Amino acid sequence: MCLRIRFWSKPTLLKPDWLVLLVLLTYAAANCLAQNLSTTEQLSRQYPDSVYRAIKARLDQAINRQDKRSEGESLQQIGLLFYHQGNYAQAIDFLLQAQKIFLAENDANRLARNRNELGTVYYYNEQVDQALAQFNEALSFYQQQRNSVGLAQTYANIGHIYEKRQSPNLAYRYQRLAFTHSLAAGDTSSLTKIYENLGSIFEDEARYDSAHYYYQKALVLAQKTHDEISQLEILNNLGDVFRKTGKYQEGLAYSRKALRMSQQKGELYQLSAALRDIAKTYRLMNQPDSAYNYIERSRDLTDEIYGIENNHQITLLQTLYEVERKDSEIEQLNARKRTDLIIIIATVVVLLLIGILGAVIISRQRLKLRNQQALHQQNQEIFRTQHELIQAELKNRQLEEVNLKSQLELKSKELTAHTLQIIQKNQVLEELKNDLTAILKDDKRDQKKLLRQLAQKIDLSFNQDKYWDDFRTIFDQVHPDFFHSLTQQFSDLTATDLRLIALLKMNINSTDVATLLGISPDSLRVARYRLRKKISLAEGESLSAFIQRFPASVQSSPEKL
Repeated sequence: MCLRIRFWSKPTLLKPDWLVLLVLLTYAAANCLAQNLSTTEQLSRQYPDSVYRAIKARLDQAINRQDKRSEGESLQQIGLLFYHQGNYAQAIDFLLQAQKIFLAENDANRLARNRNELGTVYYYNEQVDQALAQFNEALSFYQQQRNSVGLAQTYANIGHIYEKRQSPNLAYRYQRLAFTHSLAAGDTSSLTKIYENLGSIFEDEARYDSAHYYYQKALVLAQKTHDEISQLEILNNLGDVFRKTGKYQEGLAYSRKALRMSQQKGELYQLSAALRDIAKTYRLMNQPDSAYNYIERSRDLTDEIYGIENNHQITLLQTLYEVERKDSEIEQLNARKRTDLIIIIATVVVLLLIGILGAVIISRQRLKLRNQQALHQQNQEIFRTQHELIQAELKNRQLEEVNLKSQLELKSKELTAHTLQIIQKNQVLEELKNDLTAILKDDKRDQKKLLRQLAQKIDLSFNQDKYWDDFRTIFDQVHPDFFHSLTQQFSDLTATDLRLIALLKMNINSTDVATLLGISPDSLRVARYRLRKKISLAEGESLSAFIQRFPASVQSSPEKL
């Protein structure tokens, strides 16, 4: 559809039977994408709430059937319904939903058509850049498909944007492209609007002869196709051209003709435009009374139009709210039904499990009784067998008693020999003890003292390494990333520096730190001073506070500790 959307009036009609209207609206909604949208547009402006209900019912059916294309078309129709009611935000939302479905379904034709519709709404919502982006996407598809009808409509849309951006050269170029493709497609309807758009471009440039030429060609085509709305628009435009060129009587003739046709057709928007044009002409003719009369009639009609529009918008929004509320209630009811079904299924499953469990328990009790009987018989057999074994064991013990007496005598002899061996061993150990005592009493005590001290130091060193290994393991568990972050930022820290930093991180006082490191308090102060230099700590800043807040990100490397 062309970007220069015409506004439909609302004639006063008796509201038809709702069921009949619903059938007509459903049929129109189902075919509006394949046919001219004027009928659906007119119905949506007169009865937006009924149209919405009809399309919403079709949307629900499509969702239930999982018919994605029908769902997308219904969302598109709802978007256009809100667009015709001037609710652009809602229109954009529904058109974007439709576009998402067409993208997922890879339906390029519907997607391109939807982009043109969405671009139109973006334009009227003053989002011109988004509108132009949508039109360019549609244009790219139609160029690939060489679709003359789509190209004509899209070029016309883009040309209209450039016209409103005060770029007449680009506007004229795109309208000429639209004109070429419209002729190739034989699309008289779009050709009428293109002629009108070209006339508007020349009118904006004050080239009134060219504007009059294209408006006249548009009027001829509109009369040929019996497009009365287009005729009204073109008549008003021709009246503007004559008024702007000083031909007031000719302009009044066209404006009055548009006025009569608007009254006959009940087109309030075009009627208001005709009244305004007549008022402007009378003002230029220095007839203020007539100008005032017509402008007041135009204002009264505008107020009436706004009142009707507001009522329709309120009715539509109320219908939207009621439908959404009912959908929510239905969804809650379905959710409760699903919950009740789940509870029933769970109850049946629990009862089945209880029955199965009861059967298993009874079966186990029977098995237990059979096992007890078998065990009782087995015990009796064991008792008889044990009695026989006891009798045989008594006989064996009698034989063993005789054998033990002979072995006892042999063991007594072996014990005596073993005792003598122990006495001899103790005597040898006593001699070794005396020899060691004599060695200790020797004069080379200083050498022995040094050897003892050296051994103690070696033992102490081994013990300290073990203590620091244990300390490092536990510290890494408490502060897993501390050492790694520290050594990454200060790579020249030694193992002693890392031990000092770890003790400071644990808030240990200086006296205990010196003791644990095996150094004096003065040496500790020197070590702290050197550490401050290595980490470039500012004068006056606390070393302990810096270490406490130092971040850790990666687990520390334990090699230096």
